[in-house]
Amino acid sequence: MEPITFTAKKPMFPNEISVDFGLQLVGSLPVHSLTTMPMLPWVVAEVRRLSGQSSKKEPATRQVRLWVSPSGLKCEPEPGKSQQWDPLICSSIFECKPQHVHKLIHNSHDPSYFACLIREDAAHRQSICYVFKADDQTKVPEIISSIRQAGKIARQEELRCPSEFDDTFAKKFEVLFCGRVTVAHKKAPPALIDECIEKFNHVSCNQRADWDRAPEPRRPMRKSFSQPGLRSLAFRKEFQDANLRSGSFFSSFEENDIENHLISGHNIVQPTDIEENRTMLFTIGQSEVYLISPDTKKIALEKNFKEISFCSQGIRHVDHFGFICRESSGGGGFHFVCYVFQCTNEALVDEIMMTLKQAFTVAAVQQTAKAPAQLCEGCPLQALHKLCERIEGMNSSKTKLELQKHLTTLTNQEQATIFEEVQKLRPRSEQRENELIISFLRCLYEEKQKEHIHVGEMKQASQIAAENIGSELPASATRFRLDMLKNKAKRSLTESLESILSRGNKAKGLQEHSTSVDLDSSVSSTLSNISKEPSVGDKEALPISESSFKLLGSSDDLSSDSEGHFTEEPASLSPQQTFRRRANTLSHFPVGCPELPEPTQGSPGVSQRKLMRYHSVSTETPHERKDLESKANHVGDSGGTPVKTRRHSWRQQIFLRVATPQKACDSPGRYEEYSELGELPPRSPLEPVCEDGPFGPVPEEKKRTSRELRELWKKAILQQILLLRMEKENQKLQASENDLLNKRLKLDYEEITPCLKEVTTVWEKMLSTPGRSKIKFDMEKMHSAVGQGVPRHHRGEIWKFLAEQFHLKHPFPSKQQPKDVPYKELLKQLTSQQHAILIDLGRTFPTHPYFSAQLGAGQLSLYNILKAYSLLDQEVGYCQGLSFVAGILLLHMSEEEAFKMLKFLMFDMGLRKQYRPDMIILQIQMYQLSRLLHDYHRDLYDHLEEHEIGPSLYAAPWFLTVFASQFPLGFVARVFDMIFLQGSEVIFKVALSLLGSHKPLILQHENLETIVDFIKNTLPNLGLVQMEKTINQVFEMDIAKQLQAYEVEYHVLQEELIDSSPLSDNQRMDKLEKTNSSLRKQNLDLLEQLQMANGRIQSLEATVEKLLTSESKLKQAMLALELERSALLQVVEELRRQPAEPGTREPDCTQPETSGD
Repeated sequence: MEPITFTAKKPMFPNEISVDFGLQLVGSLPVHSLTTMPMLPWVVAEVRRLSGQSSKKEPATRQVRLWVSPSGLKCEPEPGKSQQWDPLICSSIFECKPQHVHKLIHNSHDPSYFACLIREDAAHRQSICYVFKADDQTKVPEIISSIRQAGKIARQEELRCPSEFDDTFAKKFEVLFCGRVTVAHKKAPPALIDECIEKFNHVSCNQRADWDRAPEPRRPMRKSFSQPGLRSLAFRKEFQDANLRSGSFFSSFEENDIENHLISGHNIVQPTDIEENRTMLFTIGQSEVYLISPDTKKIALEKNFKEISFCSQGIRHVDHFGFICRESSGGGGFHFVCYVFQCTNEALVDEIMMTLKQAFTVAAVQQTAKAPAQLCEGCPLQALHKLCERIEGMNSSKTKLELQKHLTTLTNQEQATIFEEVQKLRPRSEQRENELIISFLRCLYEEKQKEHIHVGEMKQASQIAAENIGSELPASATRFRLDMLKNKAKRSLTESLESILSRGNKAKGLQEHSTSVDLDSSVSSTLSNISKEPSVGDKEALPISESSFKLLGSSDDLSSDSEGHFTEEPASLSPQQTFRRRANTLSHFPVGCPELPEPTQGSPGVSQRKLMRYHSVSTETPHERKDLESKANHVGDSGGTPVKTRRHSWRQQIFLRVATPQKACDSPGRYEEYSELGELPPRSPLEPVCEDGPFGPVPEEKKRTSRELRELWKKAILQQILLLRMEKENQKLQASENDLLNKRLKLDYEEITPCLKEVTTVWEKMLSTPGRSKIKFDMEKMHSAVGQGVPRHHRGEIWKFLAEQFHLKHPFPSKQQPKDVPYKELLKQLTSQQHAILIDLGRTFPTHPYFSAQLGAGQLSLYNILKAYSLLDQEVGYCQGLSFVAGILLLHMSEEEAFKMLKFLMFDMGLRKQYRPDMIILQIQMYQLSRLLHDYHRDLYDHLEEHEIGPSLYAAPWFLTVFASQFPLGFVARVFDMIFLQGSEVIFKVALSLLGSHKPLILQHENLETIVDFIKNTLPNLGLVQMEKTINQVFEMDIAKQLQAYEVEYHVLQEELIDSSPLSDNQRMDKLEKTNSSLRKQNLDLLEQLQMANGRIQSLEATVEKLLTSESKLKQAMLALELERSALLQVVEELRRQPAEPGTREPDCTQPETSGD
């Protein structure tokens, strides 16, 4: 057989570690899931015995390969070198998750064997014990450590992974965070919410009085509803993870942080700042409550159901609710805080309270179901556990006597059965006889355990029976309880006597036979203390010995016995006696041996390895660590090492051994680099002051002058300023890097029309034109540029440029624009459309990486845009399909810019009319598309009409989502390019071109299902060449006049249909009222247009008057300039006519010079 192999990859993250081992599988045995560590050595012995019996006939041991990783534990048979791989033979023996391995045992007397207990069926409490043998016994600790570390990482990933945050079925509500109040108790009356609101108003009024602001009135309300939550079972520190998928991370608020104000007193009120955005998404998961800020895209609050003790709705303020939860304080304690929220109406609060009630109930049921089964005092397996603990460390003779004592507690029939079965097998030694007895006792007690009712459950059953029937417990139950108490008293007396006697025996140092790992007891501590363990990001910074798989024999993996809840060891034991011995179960007698030699000073843990258990690091408590340190120090002291006043590291010790006095007594110049920085070499605060330092005699410290101190202060300040500047620059670089990554993530789609460099240069030239928002560009040039292609990384900016050109071309919009409310102000309000928006978030581009994460950065930005538009346009609010339009815009620009472009498309480009609640415009569009098919593709129209396929069956999503729900993003982006250039009629052109170009394929289908399936599914997945051809056809089409004619035709036909149908008087009255209302609406629209036209005329007249005035002023200026010109010409002529007199003028020029001299 080949030697064992150990292969480990070194990936970036610990959860990608994968190792495999070549082993021999000795055998397996199904056992009860309540099997404890003292029972496990006997189970291993039974497996080895059964393997030895079967090996006489055929070899039961086979070569296997064990694969260990955090994602799974897998055991497969390994074929020999001469054998070929056969899938029938090489099927996996077992495969499970590493966290299901809840017990591991390693025998120290025969270290090549080890066993693992795997939880197979939690419902039926079934586990399987697998026993392995390794050729190289030194690799067994590595194997056990690998399995343990993989289980630890898997459990951490289960808790660290925000499964509730990613839960698709989590309920989400938009609320307004009002504030928090520190309360004195975890329970409170239902009026607490109203009192908190009054306190918030009082504090806010005081603040407004300081700021000279008027208080905001509160309206009185009614009704209350309170629901207490689950009691707090264990406080769990909230862990934060900065790398939640697509922006979904466990971190706190940046601006208005809820968690960073921990209050130590009581009755402290903290209302939120009204100026900030207080809207939150209140998410109720399976076991936790999240408060997510759509503004900062982060989790502001995260509370487990265990930490919430009270939920209530306001009595007067029924649109408010709150809950009390526990939070940690600075001194290591905790206090209770009440968080208060406001909703849009009372119905939403009722729905939130009902959802919380249901979530608490389901979580309590699931927690009860997942709770590990424990042994009670009356459990049959508890008796076996106590027996195995008592015989632990005994030789075979004493073990046999103890087993005989225990057999007397059984019934006569059970004793006879066990005696007969043991005699049939004819054991050759006392050890083999003991193993057989334990095996039969285990089978007997496992059968009894199936029908056993725990003490707590029996109490509940007795109470229910007493309430329903009114009778006392039966005599059998009373007798059973008396027997149980009697046996308990006997065992306590026997154990107390035996513990006194066993101290002397243990002091002589019996040989140890097995050491083991108890993962079952470490699971609960790992889960409860998971926040104390390093996260994935922290593990990367740890040393390799801590973050990777550790050797099992290392001192870091040792801790005190984790099964101390069964028996406690005396505190006065010597270091060799601190760890409990395990019984001999592997066919060897415990032979007495002389006292163990004293451990060496250098490695105290090596000689104690056989006496120690291996535990997960996460199960150690601070007390256990202190005990281990004290034990290690005690062992070291026993070797005669004097206690030093000062500790040196191992590097310093090596240096002191090899350093010469000249090197030790170096010149003071070696401290110059420290003195320049204004500090001395670092020294431990607990280090005693000695004459000699760690590197020799230290020169005396000179007292600095005030000038030197001033210089040091200046240097420190300059360094601090430089550090702050560097931090700011790093933040800017990180922000720019995040922006680039975010932009790359957004633009993750394939282009339909590749943009050439020449076209990109043309676009960049137009975009870089100074003052472009006031300059009209040539429409032919823009049409040509859009037709040749739009660069993907400039598409958002080009869309804004096309919108600016549209506004320049149409300076006076034909319809009324919405109110100019800032985007940030809209985000501070609550919307009544929150349910519809939140439901559609997960349906919008579910496969795109920017929108795929539940409530990630993409979905939260999309929610903000849709919410702001629903508040801006109250008539439309929110309609299905708007999320796709807003999503396309959000992929190419920032959140606020996408909102502005959505307003432009809705109000200026005319998309808003198809989203109105009556959907009349959508019906008109369907009629227009049918008429286009009738006029341009008559055979296709007849084929669709023959199978009764109207355009509403396939074309309604095209219009409502602008092809974004079914077609590739590259094609949709090209459609948006043309919409920004030509308007909403592009949708008709694209639909007509798609149906016309694929007419032969559609005509081949002969039934309704196949035709609709082809149009909905096959048509959007055609090749890029066909889609580019469609885009080119759209640029050549002009159907504006036809669309206007078809719209008039629709209205005429509708009126004729209404007039021709026989109607009753009420129907006629309704018809006339509707007609009257429509006429009034048209009249109002015409009046509005007239007013706008009058305003335009007045503005034009004013412009004309200004031009005339400026013209008259320019004429006057021109006349003045002409007069001045004529005057200047006259002066020039006069100067030319004057004769030159040089003789008479020379003395005049020289005379001042002589006088000056």
